[in-house]
Amino acid sequence: MKIGVPKEIKTHEYRVAMIPAAVRELTRHGHRVMVQKGAGAGIGCSDADYLAAGASLGADAQDVFATADLVVKVKEPQASEFALLRDGQVLFTYLHLAPDPAQANALVERGVTAIAYETVTDARGGLPLLAPMSEVAGRMSIQVGAHCLEKEQGGAGVLLGGVPGVPPGRVAILGGGVVGTNAARMAVGLGARVTIIDRSAARLAQLDEMFAGRVETAYATLDAIEQAVASADLAVGAVLIPGAAAPRLVSRELVAAMRPGSVVVDVAIDQGGCFATSRPTSHAEPTYVAEGVVHYCVTNMPGAVARTSAIALGHATLPFILDLADRGWGPALAENPHLAAGLNVHNGKITHPAVARALGMAYEDAAKFLERFRS
Repeated sequence: MKIGVPKEIKTHEYRVAMIPAAVRELTRHGHRVMVQKGAGAGIGCSDADYLAAGASLGADAQDVFATADLVVKVKEPQASEFALLRDGQVLFTYLHLAPDPAQANALVERGVTAIAYETVTDARGGLPLLAPMSEVAGRMSIQVGAHCLEKEQGGAGVLLGGVPGVPPGRVAILGGGVVGTNAARMAVGLGARVTIIDRSAARLAQLDEMFAGRVETAYATLDAIEQAVASADLAVGAVLIPGAAAPRLVSRELVAAMRPGSVVVDVAIDQGGCFATSRPTSHAEPTYVAEGVVHYCVTNMPGAVARTSAIALGHATLPFILDLADRGWGPALAENPHLAAGLNVHNGKITHPAVARALGMAYEDAAKFLERFRS
């Protein structure tokens, strides 16, 4: 199979979808990989590294897209890339379609088969391609939140860990999944007072045991959310419903009730965000102030730590890329229900129910056309 790896063009996105080690594995399987010149520069991988791994180099994105049967990216295609997609081509990347009807319509119109990293599942009910970036974003949320709390950044001038005689800062984390757990680890490590809110009593019990009493846990009632957010120096949005738009858990009025100079880091912004005051930002202009509260809502947070993120993502995606390339997308999806869960668009139709609901678009069950590929 011909596999293309274009250079990412989203603002300050330095990751690359495939590291040289992954290229080597694919070429060993007999596949042809074309990497756009300079695609790996942001993580310290040169064109020479990719050539040594067996890749060819594409002069530009048009060259890569035109050659590839399977395009592997990190972030969703940008508007300038829509026209490069073609009917029957397979796109494998993060899509986050629920809050992005323009992209969804473009993928439908171009006739591509689009498989989203964020809805691929595993046997334990997890999201194995979202997890590594959720770990990164969760840990980053505390790092950037602590920075935004500095007075020079518009924050209240609070040190999360406090000092002797001065109490530590308060951190409220909405969601106890991968993002929330990693955020809590970082916040606890800094010495902050941490509250994790989740709607699963079982998960709260796991978190209580995991942190051995070093965090407070609360069931996600309106009262609990209001109390924790209003008193927080840093509130982290870490809620995820696979494929769907993030639920708006925090109203504008509640944000306004936070102390001026407090900080919101909405990691859920890729799916629309869970604070009413959230809007997407970029690494070029990562923050803004709403209701007196500093908001950090960057849609590609892990891009700031590109090397760590690209290597972690590459390890997670490689088995799925090999499966798609070795067997072809149809048999691979038909025989692997977890990979099939990643299918969001095919042949001009939305094929993920949560995405279709979020966009208000017609849904087509992928099982109808995947049946013909079963052996």
